[in-house]
Amino acid sequence: MNKIFEVPLYAYERSSDQDAATAVRHKVIVIGAGPVGLATAIDLAQQGVEVVVLDDNDKVSFGSRAICFSQRTLDIADRLGAGSPMVDKGVQWNVGKVFFDNRQVYEFNLQPDTGYANPAFINLQQYYFENALVDRVRQLQAAGAPIEIRGRNKVEAIGTHDSHVVLEVETPEGPYNVEADWLIACDGANSPTRRMLGLDFDGRVFEDNFLIADVVMEADFPTERWFWFDPPFNRGQSALLHKQPDNVWRIDLQLGWDIDKEREKRPENVIPRLKAMLGEDVDFDLEWVSIYTFQCRRMERFRHGRVLFAGDSAHQVSPFGAMGANSGIQDADNLCWKLKLVLDGKAPEILLDSYSRERVQAADANIAKSSRSTDFITPKSQISRLLRDAVLDLSEHFEFARPLVNSGRLSTPCTYQDSSLSSADALNGPDITRPGSACPDAPLGDEFLLPKLAGKFTLLTIDAGAPERIEEGGVEATRLALSVKDDLTLELKRRYLGDATGAVYLIRPDQHVAARRDTFEENAFRQAIRRATGKE
Repeated sequence: MNKIFEVPLYAYERSSDQDAATAVRHKVIVIGAGPVGLATAIDLAQQGVEVVVLDDNDKVSFGSRAICFSQRTLDIADRLGAGSPMVDKGVQWNVGKVFFDNRQVYEFNLQPDTGYANPAFINLQQYYFENALVDRVRQLQAAGAPIEIRGRNKVEAIGTHDSHVVLEVETPEGPYNVEADWLIACDGANSPTRRMLGLDFDGRVFEDNFLIADVVMEADFPTERWFWFDPPFNRGQSALLHKQPDNVWRIDLQLGWDIDKEREKRPENVIPRLKAMLGEDVDFDLEWVSIYTFQCRRMERFRHGRVLFAGDSAHQVSPFGAMGANSGIQDADNLCWKLKLVLDGKAPEILLDSYSRERVQAADANIAKSSRSTDFITPKSQISRLLRDAVLDLSEHFEFARPLVNSGRLSTPCTYQDSSLSSADALNGPDITRPGSACPDAPLGDEFLLPKLAGKFTLLTIDAGAPERIEEGGVEATRLALSVKDDLTLELKRRYLGDATGAVYLIRPDQHVAARRDTFEENAFRQAIRRATGKE
């Protein structure tokens, strides 16, 4: 791990709350300064919402954590003002290769077309991701934004009330109490908040074990995702190889069910496994080693009164597919604009139930994909293994078999179904931009579309008329007028218009499609705003 991260980034400092005669009330308190907690706090602060982040640590996360961040996450990071340093530091990739034994059976390209500001994926150690977000917090603080990180502030107890939440916080100088109108728990898979409120996960815990190792080495492997089934160096099991910045490589090796975890983590047992994979003559240093098991679980709902859960505190999936941190960032993206409307009195509190409903749907989709991947990677019977191996053999020569190969379905944004987003769809347009979907990017000359849709309700018109603004119940949507005449790449037409001659979209602040029609009809779009803000 980079030495700069061994010093505190947000060292403990005594706050005025600790000297107050009575508990100080804050608008929002976030527990956890990981990627999801920091993204949540930044999003709220950029909207002018006062937010305090409490974390029992004082520096970024250490160890083998998230490394693979999707295009959607990078689009959100751009809106948060932190995307560029992540992309600049990260290793960009879009090609994956799958091997069976020592044969490549096929490869895939996650972004074969062009016209996006961000790459399909980057590999970036979580500590760099978090550091970019902490830097963004410092920028906001310097500009006077109402955001604060309190390191070594450990929440020990939580009391919930109809109008607020009370927290007992332990610090190096003793405890103090603080209150919040709203509490957002982003404190990880072992969430103390969840435990203190007596809540739990539902789902599956898989019995197979995986060794995860980050190694530092000079290697000429290409910048691709390589996955092996039954390789010579790990017979009967699987393996994964990913490149990270600073010549760090992520290696996952399946170990099986009945193992001694502490024994398997010892260098004298890890190094021979890695040499068998990389070659006896390859020099490398171990940066981090751990053992993990797959878990596909979630809370029943993500809102409990004034307490909201996001990220791993709300849901868990297996790491193959990069759906953990990416989904958590999308939780924050869904939640923050809704909470801002509630705080401003422009939406009822019931709007926050749509956060839970939509992100539970996203979690279920990820859990389903992750469970299917796990069942393919780790067959539970001889028949399942024979079928799996037959698919891998066929995929080497036959196109039809390749979609059946499952080495981990990569993270994609959720298209919300059966929600307030389904109103006013009277356009037979592209499936990629149907109501509920996350807006894909498109080139607009020297610029791109998504930054123009960030953080507000937008009436996107493509060769269609509409008013410059429409206000419904205190919520305003402003127009962005585009034309395919200026669409030299035709990507805007392909992604948003299809065979139609014109289109009008209502885009939410999180860049999800709330409604679309071929022409502007005022009543339909007013209703769509009401539905999207929990008023209908």
